[in-house]
Amino acid sequence: MATDRQCFREAMSRLGAAVSVITTDAAEGDIGFTASAVCSVTDDPPTLLVCMNRHSRLNAAFKAAGRLCVNVLSHEQEALSALFAGNEVPMAARFAQTGWTRLVTGAPVLESAVASFDCKIDQITEVGTHSVLFCGVAAIRLGSAGSGLIYHGRAYHKIIGADAA
Repeated sequence: MATDRQCFREAMSRLGAAVSVITTDAAEGDIGFTASAVCSVTDDPPTLLVCMNRHSRLNAAFKAAGRLCVNVLSHEQEALSALFAGNEVPMAARFAQTGWTRLVTGAPVLESAVASFDCKIDQITEVGTHSVLFCGVAAIRLGSAGSGLIYHGRAYHKIIGADAA
């Protein structure tokens, strides 16, 4: 089978990924988006990468802020994922849906997240349609490890953690 764009997208839909809400405190206030393109780069020093569409209206604001928080969602937060994935609801209303706090960088940290990685953006690489943000982890906040939210096959799925089984 060919490796055209459509084939690649279909193959990637079969690769399950954790769902996170990525946030920052930009000049215009708190902003965020839903992402499944997040992964560990190294644990020494702790570093994540976050992929963000270059054409997103939030792209420049995240780059200018220089910091972000990766908030890993539980299966109970599927609606929050959808809220931050769309453009219909104003940012302030999205953030009003649940509780937030701040850690080291000042980026919004979801109080009910499974885990939150408070990061400084160390490096940005532009690849095709996306900006790849390499993020040094400044602080971590651990929440309940009971369940996770995975996006696979263009749908959300609940993952049960070992401590919840």
